[in-house]
This record gives sequence, structure tokens and C-alpha cells, in this order.
Amino acid sequence: MSSKKNNKNTNPASNNYRLVVLNEENYEERFALRLSKLNVLSASIAVILFLVSITASIIFFTPIKEYIPGYDTTEIRVQAVENIRLLDSVMIILEDYQQYALALQATISGEEYSNKYQSDTELIKVDLSELNRPVNIQDSVLRRLVEREDRFNVIETSSSEIGLNLQPPVNGIISQRFSVPEKHYGVDIVLKEKTPVKAVADGIVIFSEQSIGTGHTVLVFHKNNISSIYKHNHSSSVEKGDFVKSGQIIALSGNTGENTTGPHLHLEIWDDKGPINPEDLITF
Repeated sequence: MSSKKNNKNTNPASNNYRLVVLNEENYEERFALRLSKLNVLSASIAVILFLVSITASIIFFTPIKEYIPGYDTTEIRVQAVENIRLLDSVMIILEDYQQYALALQATISGEEYSNKYQSDTELIKVDLSELNRPVNIQDSVLRRLVEREDRFNVIETSSSEIGLNLQPPVNGIISQRFSVPEKHYGVDIVLKEKTPVKAVADGIVIFSEQSIGTGHTVLVFHKNNISSIYKHNHSSSVEKGDFVKSGQIIALSGNTGENTTGPHLHLEIWDDKGPINPEDLITF
């Protein structure tokens, strides 16, 4: 019995401890606390839970949570959605401009161009011969008078409608005029070979290469989706990607290409709707 009693008293799990605070001078007891392993463990768990609760409250209910890696706020998510929308719009615009540039290059080279946005439905063909009507002399004279007045009208011109003041690239005689039925989408200006050819307005060169049909061709893209094309040149002084100013020499006229009949400059003006008669925009 005595042996069992001694073993029970010496069991470390059943030992109790006393935390005492004494006065150093007279050893007077000021504070005492009875401790056991169970009490210490319970107090430690309580302190840990309290610290965890305080830390979680600070993280979830204060702006400090924004500094945690991988955490995104409502403002960040809204901004991300807006950025995706803007990027999608930019990609659509870039794709449209790419289609426009490819169409112009195909037109310059005389090749067929298949538009990816073109529907499978066939376009209605109109016979222009059915629209021909006899014109009397009085109508012709009136038309000439109106054209002459509009040519010198400083209040409203075609150039103001497109938002550009186009300058003549060269000075010469027009040998063939603009004609949609004949698929002649520009004007031919007779020149001496190697006459300087100037840009009609500020812009960027997006094509400057040799073509079989049109010879050395330069295409300049201007603001408001306006493009100017210079064909049958002897040579050019600009390359793709160059920025040019209005009146800057970009080429020398020539007689290159299979579709030429002599030294001249073939000038075309295009917008996003199609070709424009250069004589409506430029005084040669």
C-alpha cells in the first residue's frame, strides 16, 4: 500500500505548481497562482485562439487584405473586365485595318481579294446601260457652269468633307480621267520621266514595292481612312513604315509595269467606302 501511494505522489501528470511573486527585500508574498499542466495548456490554447481571431478580423475587415498576394478586390475585377473589353475592341479595329490594307494591296497588284466579312449572297448586278439618258445641249452647258462654280467654291469643297487639304502630287496634263465603268479608279497625268512625285498629304507609307501590272507603286495612308496610290513610278525614295509630310518627294515618275502606255503618273484616292475621283479633291 505504501509503495502504491508513493508512486501516485511521484506521477508527473498529477503534480500541481504554484506561481508566486515575492518582494525581493522581505520575501513577502504579493501574488500567487496555482498552476497545473491542464491549466497551462488551456490558457495557451485560449491565447492562440484570441490572436488568430484578432489577425483574421484585421485581414478580412481592413484594407490590409489588399496586400495579400493573390487577393483581388472588386475594383480590380471591374478594371480587369474593362481592360478585356477595350482589348477586344482594339483587336477588332486592328483586324478591320488589316483587311483594308490587304484589299488595297490586292487592288494595286490587280489580284482578286476575298473579303472574310463578305456574305455568300450574290450582289445584285445593275446594267448601267439602262440608265443612259439623252442629254441636250442646255443641260451640258448648265452642268459645265455648275462644275466651274463648285471648282472655285471656298465655302464647301470635297476636301473639307473628307477633312484633308490635298495638294497636287505633280503638275501635268490629265490624259485619262476617273471612270468607274471602265474600272479606271484614278487619273493619268502625262509627265516627263523621273519627274518628282510628291505626297498629297501627311501620312504613313504602307506599300512601296514593284508590281508586275502597275510597276513601282507607293501607297500612303492618311488620316480619316484616306489613302493615296501612286503607280508606274521609275523609283521611290520612301519605304514601308516611313512617315511623310505633305509635299514631300516620295518617288520619281516613270513608265514601269505592263499596264502603262508611256511616261505618266497614275494617281488614285481611296477612302473606306471606295475610290474617289482625284479631280474632286485636287486642283491639277
